[in-house]
Amino acid sequence: MANLVIIGSQWGDEGKGKIVDILAKDADMVVRYQGGSNAGHTVINKRDTFIFHLIPSGILYRGTRCLIGNGVVVDPGALIEEMDHLQGQGVKIGKNFAVSDRAHLILPYHKAIDKASEQSKGVRRIGTTGRGIGPSYGDKMARIGIRMGDLLNPALFKQKLEENLVDINWLLEQLHKVDCFELEKVYQQYMGYADRLKSYIVDTALVVNKAVDAGKTVLFEGAQGTHLDVDFGTYPYVTSSSSSAGGACTGTGVGPTKIDAVMGITKAYTTRVGSGPFPTELTDEVGGWLQERGKEFGATTGRARRCGWFDSVVVRHATRVNGLSSLAVTKLDVLDGCKELKVCTGYRVNGKIHREMPSDLQALTNCEPVYERVRGWSAPTTGVTTYKNLPAEAKRYLTRIEELAECRIDMISTGSRRDETIILNNPLKAGRRVRPQRSR
Repeated sequence: MANLVIIGSQWGDEGKGKIVDILAKDADMVVRYQGGSNAGHTVINKRDTFIFHLIPSGILYRGTRCLIGNGVVVDPGALIEEMDHLQGQGVKIGKNFAVSDRAHLILPYHKAIDKASEQSKGVRRIGTTGRGIGPSYGDKMARIGIRMGDLLNPALFKQKLEENLVDINWLLEQLHKVDCFELEKVYQQYMGYADRLKSYIVDTALVVNKAVDAGKTVLFEGAQGTHLDVDFGTYPYVTSSSSSAGGACTGTGVGPTKIDAVMGITKAYTTRVGSGPFPTELTDEVGGWLQERGKEFGATTGRARRCGWFDSVVVRHATRVNGLSSLAVTKLDVLDGCKELKVCTGYRVNGKIHREMPSDLQALTNCEPVYERVRGWSAPTTGVTTYKNLPAEAKRYLTRIEELAECRIDMISTGSRRDETIILNNPLKAGRRVRPQRSR
């Protein structure tokens, strides 16, 4: 038995969906704990290619129950669309799925505010997806949010909606100069969603805690990455939720004493979507090569991802704030054929070298990365499933990542398919850890 949190240790898009998919085979339950439909997880197996936005990727396994926790903001229209698409691919969604009655709703005015606000910022844009995530979390913190459970009480839902629209419509019309929303139209739309989703809306905190207390194995699935965390990320170029490991507790109602381990997912290089500082970003042909080789385009938005060398400062910071017990390194195969790699070991700011992540946005924006050169490899790693069959240079590269990140590597992804993975240690199978001898 083990209760494991899966988090991104960079800026998201690290391949969490694949890792969760692999580990879910040994899990009884997978719980998504933050974010919204701005997230995108892609899983490729023998059956098909599956893209997830809200539903945990563990839904592909029969017998694994998947929940959306209270820390997620839910667009019910997007959720229904995802359910229908997955069912069209042969995925069963019934009693194996539930959504928290405490999860906050994304409403049409949240999307309108998101898009209008982002457009008005010009060069100061955050780079949101325009899906209403931030405004929904804002209403949650302002205590005017509407929750999934409110859909089960039509009179209360309509009352809350009517009260909110008084201020929202004024804001949209007077400040953003966009159309207002009609109460009855939004009400009827969401009552339609309620009819479809009412059987799935439950107290997920109770369900998860009962599973944990019964000795079940639970995976806690995060979205985005540590450096998009609203507290520990590159603020203000962050998401609006706690995408670090602490969010697993507040976003599911499970206490920290019930979490056994935290696995951080990291690419063998670094990517970022949207605006914000990115010290190791490569805007030359090497960055273009990584983008093309790694197929670095978002599963949710299709936006091209910015690419750069592996940044150990970023991942070491993630190790600390999440209490990482292990790492899963993804997309190692993308680096095949690169004669020389670089690893960032620090930042030079005004002549001074920083080995730890600064909170100062200006320092991050203006810093110069300090690099260590590492020899690349020519032999292919794609599809390699055992550590011993990796090229010696790839082993040395992974060992250096471990040293600089101050965290051991448990899994290595060598391709997009489920079976293209090296599992050194399965964190859900305590007592079965066999560490191979590493080349140094």
